[in-house]
Amino acid sequence: MIRVLVVDDQPMIRAGIHAILDSQPDMSVVGEAENGRMAIDRARTLRPDVVLMDVRMPELDGLAATRELLSAAGDTPKVLMLTTFDIDDYVYEALRAGASGFLLKDSEPEELMRAVRVVANSEALLSPSITRRLIENFVETQPTPPATALNALTDREREVLRHVAMGMSNAEIAKELFIAEQTTKTHVSRILHKLSLRDRVHAVVFGYENGLVAPGRQPRHPGRS
Repeated sequence: MIRVLVVDDQPMIRAGIHAILDSQPDMSVVGEAENGRMAIDRARTLRPDVVLMDVRMPELDGLAATRELLSAAGDTPKVLMLTTFDIDDYVYEALRAGASGFLLKDSEPEELMRAVRVVANSEALLSPSITRRLIENFVETQPTPPATALNALTDREREVLRHVAMGMSNAEIAKELFIAEQTTKTHVSRILHKLSLRDRVHAVVFGYENGLVAPGRQPRHPGRS
Protein backbone atom coordinates (compact mmCIF):
# COMPACT_ATOMS: atom_id res chain seq x y z
CA MET A 1 0.00 0.00 0.00
CA ILE A 2 1.39 3.41 -1.04
CA ARG A 3 0.80 5.94 1.72
CA VAL A 4 0.24 9.46 0.35
CA LEU A 5 0.13 12.92 1.94
CA VAL A 6 -1.65 15.56 -0.16
CA VAL A 7 -0.41 19.14 0.28
CA ASP A 8 -2.21 22.06 -1.41
CA ASP A 9 -3.68 25.33 -0.18
CA GLN A 10 -6.90 24.81 -2.18
CA PRO A 11 -9.43 22.53 -0.43
CA MET A 12 -11.14 21.47 -3.67
CA ILE A 13 -7.86 20.30 -5.21
CA ARG A 14 -6.98 18.36 -2.06
CA ALA A 15 -10.40 16.74 -2.03
CA GLY A 16 -10.21 15.81 -5.71
CA ILE A 17 -6.76 14.24 -5.44
CA HIS A 18 -7.78 12.49 -2.22
CA ALA A 19 -10.81 10.90 -3.88
CA ILE A 20 -8.86 9.78 -6.97
CA LEU A 21 -6.04 8.15 -5.04
CA ASP A 22 -8.21 6.56 -2.36
CA SER A 23 -10.17 4.83 -5.11
CA GLN A 24 -7.10 2.74 -5.94
CA PRO A 25 -6.57 -0.60 -4.17
CA ASP A 26 -2.83 0.01 -3.77
CA MET A 27 -3.02 3.60 -2.45
CA SER A 28 -4.14 5.27 0.77
CA VAL A 29 -4.25 9.00 1.46
CA VAL A 30 -3.11 9.18 5.07
CA GLY A 31 -3.51 12.93 5.48
CA GLU A 32 -3.75 16.42 4.01
CA ALA A 33 -2.00 19.74 4.63
CA GLU A 34 -2.73 23.26 3.45
CA ASN A 35 0.75 24.77 3.69
CA GLY A 36 4.39 23.76 3.82
CA ARG A 37 4.78 24.03 7.57
CA MET A 38 1.81 21.77 8.17
CA ALA A 39 3.15 19.39 5.51
CA ILE A 40 6.44 18.94 7.36
CA ASP A 41 4.70 18.30 10.68
CA ARG A 42 2.25 15.79 9.23
CA ALA A 43 4.88 14.03 7.15
CA ARG A 44 6.97 13.45 10.27
CA THR A 45 3.95 12.13 12.15
CA LEU A 46 2.22 10.13 9.42
CA ARG A 47 5.38 8.90 7.60
CA PRO A 48 3.91 8.74 4.07
CA ASP A 49 5.72 7.07 1.18
CA VAL A 50 4.90 9.94 -1.21
CA VAL A 51 4.13 13.61 -0.59
CA LEU A 52 2.21 15.44 -3.30
CA MET A 53 3.52 18.96 -2.70
CA ASP A 54 2.03 22.13 -4.16
CA VAL A 55 4.70 24.60 -5.29
CA ARG A 56 3.15 27.87 -4.23
CA MET A 57 1.55 28.05 -0.79
CA PRO A 58 1.24 30.53 2.10
CA GLU A 59 3.36 30.41 5.28
CA LEU A 60 5.96 28.06 3.77
CA ASP A 61 6.13 27.33 0.05
CA GLY A 62 6.64 23.90 -1.47
CA LEU A 63 10.31 24.49 -2.25
CA ALA A 64 11.25 25.40 1.32
CA ALA A 65 9.10 22.59 2.70
CA THR A 66 10.72 20.06 0.38
CA ARG A 67 14.21 21.19 1.28
CA GLU A 68 13.50 20.96 5.03
CA LEU A 69 11.63 17.67 4.78
CA LEU A 70 14.28 15.89 2.73
CA SER A 71 17.24 17.23 4.68
CA ALA A 72 16.14 15.34 7.79
CA ALA A 73 18.09 12.31 8.99
CA GLY A 74 16.66 8.83 8.45
CA ASP A 75 14.06 7.69 5.95
CA THR A 76 12.34 10.47 4.05
CA PRO A 77 9.35 10.30 1.69
CA LYS A 78 9.47 10.82 -2.04
CA VAL A 79 8.23 14.27 -3.04
CA LEU A 80 6.19 14.83 -6.19
CA MET A 81 5.69 18.53 -6.85
CA LEU A 82 2.33 19.84 -8.13
CA THR A 83 2.33 22.93 -10.31
CA THR A 84 -0.16 24.88 -12.42
CA PHE A 85 2.38 25.79 -15.10
CA ASP A 86 4.74 23.61 -17.14
CA ILE A 87 7.65 25.80 -16.10
CA ASP A 88 8.14 27.44 -12.75
CA ASP A 89 10.88 29.46 -11.09
CA TYR A 90 11.01 26.75 -8.43
CA VAL A 91 11.49 23.74 -10.71
CA TYR A 92 15.27 23.63 -10.81
CA GLU A 93 15.70 24.49 -7.13
CA ALA A 94 13.13 21.89 -6.12
CA LEU A 95 15.08 19.22 -7.99
CA ARG A 96 18.22 20.37 -6.25
CA ALA A 97 16.34 20.06 -2.97
CA GLY A 98 15.58 16.43 -3.76
CA ALA A 99 12.12 16.35 -5.34
CA SER A 100 11.63 13.27 -7.49
CA GLY A 101 9.44 14.88 -10.11
CA PHE A 102 6.80 17.34 -11.21
CA LEU A 103 3.19 16.89 -12.24
CA LEU A 104 0.83 19.45 -13.75
CA LYS A 105 -2.39 20.03 -11.82
CA ASP A 106 -4.44 19.67 -14.99
CA SER A 107 -3.10 16.17 -15.63
CA GLU A 108 -5.59 13.36 -16.18
CA PRO A 109 -6.41 11.11 -13.19
CA GLU A 110 -4.57 8.24 -14.88
CA GLU A 111 -1.40 10.37 -15.07
CA LEU A 112 -1.71 11.25 -11.39
CA MET A 113 -2.03 7.62 -10.35
CA ARG A 114 0.85 6.57 -12.58
CA ALA A 115 3.03 9.39 -11.22
CA VAL A 116 2.48 8.32 -7.62
CA ARG A 117 3.35 4.73 -8.46
CA VAL A 118 6.47 5.73 -10.40
CA VAL A 119 7.81 7.94 -7.62
CA ALA A 120 6.90 5.44 -4.90
CA ASN A 121 8.97 2.89 -6.81
CA SER A 122 12.05 5.11 -6.35
CA GLU A 123 11.98 6.30 -9.94
CA ALA A 124 11.82 9.88 -11.15
CA LEU A 125 9.18 11.69 -13.14
CA LEU A 126 9.22 14.82 -15.24
CA SER A 127 6.98 15.58 -18.17
CA PRO A 128 8.95 16.08 -21.42
CA SER A 129 7.82 19.73 -21.64
CA ILE A 130 9.01 20.51 -18.11
CA THR A 131 12.32 18.73 -18.67
CA ARG A 132 12.99 20.48 -21.97
CA ARG A 133 12.24 23.95 -20.65
CA LEU A 134 14.05 23.28 -17.40
CA ILE A 135 17.26 22.40 -19.24
CA GLU A 136 16.86 25.23 -21.73
CA ASN A 137 16.52 27.70 -18.86
CA PHE A 138 19.48 26.20 -17.03
CA VAL A 139 21.92 26.26 -19.94
CA GLU A 140 20.95 29.83 -20.81
CA THR A 141 21.46 31.22 -17.30
CA GLN A 142 24.20 29.13 -15.70
CA PRO A 143 27.92 29.06 -16.51
CA THR A 144 29.45 25.65 -17.11
CA PRO A 145 31.42 24.64 -13.98
CA PRO A 146 34.62 22.61 -14.11
CA ALA A 147 33.88 18.91 -14.48
CA THR A 148 35.91 17.83 -11.44
CA ALA A 149 32.99 15.83 -10.05
CA LEU A 150 33.25 13.55 -13.07
CA ASN A 151 36.68 12.33 -11.98
CA ALA A 152 35.02 9.65 -9.86
CA LEU A 153 33.67 7.96 -13.00
CA THR A 154 35.35 5.66 -15.47
CA ASP A 155 35.38 6.61 -19.16
CA ARG A 156 32.56 4.16 -19.86
CA GLU A 157 30.49 5.53 -16.97
CA ARG A 158 30.93 9.06 -18.28
CA GLU A 159 29.73 7.89 -21.66
CA VAL A 160 26.68 6.23 -20.14
CA LEU A 161 25.94 9.30 -18.02
CA ARG A 162 26.10 11.53 -21.10
CA HIS A 163 23.44 9.38 -22.77
CA VAL A 164 21.33 9.35 -19.58
CA ALA A 165 21.54 13.16 -19.53
CA MET A 166 20.25 13.18 -23.10
CA GLY A 167 17.16 11.34 -21.85
CA MET A 168 17.91 7.95 -23.36
CA SER A 169 16.48 4.79 -21.78
CA ASN A 170 18.68 1.86 -20.74
CA ALA A 171 17.60 -0.07 -23.83
CA GLU A 172 18.49 2.86 -26.10
CA ILE A 173 21.87 3.33 -24.42
CA ALA A 174 22.64 -0.38 -24.72
CA LYS A 175 21.87 -0.29 -28.43
CA GLU A 176 23.88 2.89 -28.96
CA LEU A 177 26.97 1.60 -27.11
CA PHE A 178 26.68 -2.04 -28.26
CA ILE A 179 26.45 -3.41 -24.73
CA ALA A 180 23.89 -5.54 -22.89
CA GLU A 181 20.94 -3.77 -21.28
CA GLN A 182 21.77 -5.35 -17.93
CA THR A 183 25.29 -3.93 -18.24
CA THR A 184 23.78 -0.50 -18.84
CA LYS A 185 21.63 -0.85 -15.70
CA THR A 186 24.73 -1.77 -13.71
CA HIS A 187 26.59 1.28 -15.02
CA VAL A 188 23.65 3.58 -14.18
CA SER A 189 23.42 2.19 -10.64
CA ARG A 190 27.14 2.73 -10.09
CA ILE A 191 26.95 6.27 -11.48
CA LEU A 192 24.09 7.24 -9.16
CA HIS A 193 25.94 5.71 -6.20
CA LYS A 194 29.31 7.33 -6.95
CA LEU A 195 27.80 10.77 -7.51
CA SER A 196 25.22 10.48 -4.69
CA LEU A 197 22.36 11.18 -7.10
CA ARG A 198 18.79 10.28 -6.13
CA ASP A 199 17.60 9.19 -9.56
CA ARG A 200 17.84 9.66 -13.33
CA VAL A 201 16.26 13.12 -13.32
CA HIS A 202 19.02 14.35 -11.04
CA ALA A 203 21.52 12.66 -13.34
CA VAL A 204 20.16 14.82 -16.17
CA VAL A 205 20.63 17.98 -14.10
CA PHE A 206 24.12 16.83 -13.06
CA GLY A 207 25.09 16.21 -16.68
CA TYR A 208 24.17 19.75 -17.66
CA GLU A 209 25.70 21.27 -14.55
CA ASN A 210 29.03 19.67 -15.35
CA GLY A 211 29.10 20.36 -19.07
CA LEU A 212 28.69 16.71 -20.03
CA VAL A 213 25.90 17.55 -22.45
CA ALA A 214 26.06 20.61 -24.69
CA PRO A 215 23.15 23.06 -24.97
CA GLY A 216 20.78 22.04 -27.74
CA ARG A 217 20.96 18.32 -26.98
CA GLN A 218 17.69 18.11 -25.13
CA PRO A 219 16.72 15.09 -23.03
CA ARG A 220 13.80 12.98 -24.13
CA HIS A 221 12.32 10.92 -21.33
CA PRO A 222 14.34 11.03 -18.09
CA GLY A 223 13.09 8.59 -15.52
CA ARG A 224 12.51 5.70 -17.93
CA SER A 225 14.37 2.52 -17.18
